Amino acid sequence: MKQFYRALGLGALVLLIQACTSQGPSFRKNPVDDLIKDMTEVPDFSIILYDMNFDEQSEQYQHQYRILKEPQGSDSILSETTGWLQVSPEYFNEQVDNMGMTIVSKTNGTVDKKVSPPGYNQYVGNEKYGQWRQQSDGSSFWEFYGKYAFLRSVLGFGYSPIYYGGWYDYRRNYYPYGRTYYGTTSSGRGNRFGTTGSHNSSRSTASTWNSKDQSFKNRVRSRVQRSASRSRTNRSGSRYRSGSSSRGRGFGGGK
Repeated sequence: MKQFYRALGLGALVLLIQACTSQGPSFRKNPVDDLIKDMTEVPDFSIILYDMNFDEQSEQYQHQYRILKEPQGSDSILSETTGWLQVSPEYFNEQVDNMGMTIVSKTNGTVDKKVSPPGYNQYVGNEKYGQWRQQSDGSSFWEFYGKYAFLRSVLGFGYSPIYYGGWYDYRRNYYPYGRTYYGTTSSGRGNRFGTTGSHNSSRSTASTWNSKDQSFKNRVRSRVQRSASRSRTNRSGSRYRSGSSSRGRGFGGGK
């Protein structure tokens, strides 16, 4: 009889494994986590969502990232841009409004996954890289030191000023609460940062996403929302079935 119950328990375990592997979605590691792991020894870096796309032929959601990093023991900043990396529908949907933003930063060895305007978490407001300059009208803007002047271009600001008011608003009212700050344009119409923001649309180098027409963008947004929703539903159902199977196995294998 004990052998029978052991066999029954083993059978339930096999069914549980099959249910999790065949009915649940396959696990796809987030490429950003790989980038973070690859830079374990780098004390300071930023990962910016540089571009995004949906390849209709392969049906793949894709990201490109711009990485700024300061190697250990160096005060220079290196910039590199990745190739196209496949991401899950859930992650694409999570970041669909954040193109041009910093999605991960690391300062003094501490990783921060709060989404922020490019440079606002590390470089802007940091006296190591520059200083605030006051204008005749009383407003202040950020000026990078000559050694780091290239950051204006790399972060996508070009000749656009980085005003103290916007940065202070982010640091005081958004960052402490984990809220994403998109800012407003000087006219007060629309966002300054993010996928649809003026900062992103005015970038000097054309992006794949910006080159697509609005109908394509709408189709991708609608499609990825449905895909992400299905994946969440499948995971939820898999966890429910897994829990039920576990309880059944425990009852069958009791004393």
